[in-house]
Amino acid sequence: MSRIPFPTRGPLLAVLLACAAMTVVFAASDPKAALPAEARKTAEALRDGAVRGTRAAEWVRGLTDTAGHRLAGSPGDRLGVAWATETLRAQGFANVRAEKVMVKVWKRGVETGEVTAPHRHRLVLTALGGSVATPEGGLEAEVLEVPSLEALDAKGEAARGKIVFFNKRMERRSDGADYVRAVDVRSGGAARAAKHGAVGVLIRSIGTDDTRHPHTGGTRYETTVPKIPAAALAGPDADLLERLGRLGGPVRVRFTLGCGDAPAAESANVIGEIRGREAAREVVLLGAHLDSWDVGTGAVDDAAGCGIVIEAARLIGQLPRPPRRTIRVVLFANEEHGLDGGNAYARDHAAELPLHTAALEADSGTGAPLGMSWTAGAAAEPVVKEIAGLLEPIGVRTLSPGSFGGADIYQLRKAGVPLFSFQQDMLRYFDLHHTDNDTFDKIDPHALDRMVAAVAVFAHSAASASHPFARIPEDQRQITPF
Repeated sequence: MSRIPFPTRGPLLAVLLACAAMTVVFAASDPKAALPAEARKTAEALRDGAVRGTRAAEWVRGLTDTAGHRLAGSPGDRLGVAWATETLRAQGFANVRAEKVMVKVWKRGVETGEVTAPHRHRLVLTALGGSVATPEGGLEAEVLEVPSLEALDAKGEAARGKIVFFNKRMERRSDGADYVRAVDVRSGGAARAAKHGAVGVLIRSIGTDDTRHPHTGGTRYETTVPKIPAAALAGPDADLLERLGRLGGPVRVRFTLGCGDAPAAESANVIGEIRGREAAREVVLLGAHLDSWDVGTGAVDDAAGCGIVIEAARLIGQLPRPPRRTIRVVLFANEEHGLDGGNAYARDHAAELPLHTAALEADSGTGAPLGMSWTAGAAAEPVVKEIAGLLEPIGVRTLSPGSFGGADIYQLRKAGVPLFSFQQDMLRYFDLHHTDNDTFDKIDPHALDRMVAAVAVFAHSAASASHPFARIPEDQRQITPF
């Protein structure tokens, strides 16, 4: 995840909007059964079997070790598409295909930084995705430190000719909810600073670690102002700039970025299905994004999500009796740098979206599930509550209205497709997110198994319910452009 819509996106908006909404703790009493008895029994068996162990971590390892990082248009992106296609076919998925998606391409280059006054220090930084390069030989200017976009606006003309340093700290929380407050300086800082005449932007990494692993992520430019180079500082290096600023004299920084856009390239959404029985044309979509940033190997963001949805569907495919509806796994292209895969899917499958009965995206890392959120018509509530009740034994304690669903499936809201998401334990997620430290060794197989259990129960129940979920009402289908 990286580019931010209203008010954020990627793995988080599903989490954050749900956290902001009313949260309901499950009642102890059983609701009137909304699922067929056979479906409940099968869901319980899927849940208990997954908790005992799954192959999800194996799929994460296969993707990251085979393809490495998977920035859109890179060799790793192509290897990831090939790996996913081969894996789904080998595991018995039906109708496996790689649907062409043209993706935006951006390439990272040389990255250096140093404080030149009042004392020389090397800085560890990384370009924000989509950033333009610095002039040849680098960019040097005095630093203007501000804590927020609003504080920059208050400074106004003081930013002219300077490098704006957004020093906005993110707080560690198990629900990851502070991301929405902190991330606006990454997504909009460069454009805002350019409006005030700044020549460059540095931000404190949007993360919660204290390592020298800076966090990348997308930034957005505006057509009415110049594009200026933008980079993220590792936390300790941001601390250094903060301390030097307190000395009272001017602080100067030089940094060099060799990044820039490249021509669009071909990638793909990789799709495979567990075909349903009598209602096979109806689809329950399980999504994750196949791409990653070019730092680390994208194990947590989002090979973990790929592993979760592949394994949940695979387990359902092994059942002696398939569910009523088809379960479709979609591994989306280029979530991080343009949402090209999600947009392409919504466009290319527009005619069949009325038959999409539910959609869920896994994009919150390797943590165990803590809660579930949903957006659908009111008549869906009884079966949603019953599904949530099935997950209480594995730690899914809350059910919240108002699910965003996920960045790649958000567009489906316009067609009224019911959207669902799980809130995961994200205490360490933002230590790793968009850094060189996002590698396979950070995967927690046991927590991943619990997420597989949750997604398998949801998917099988949604695909087996006597009636599809009530669709999102017409007056709630509006979306905010990313």
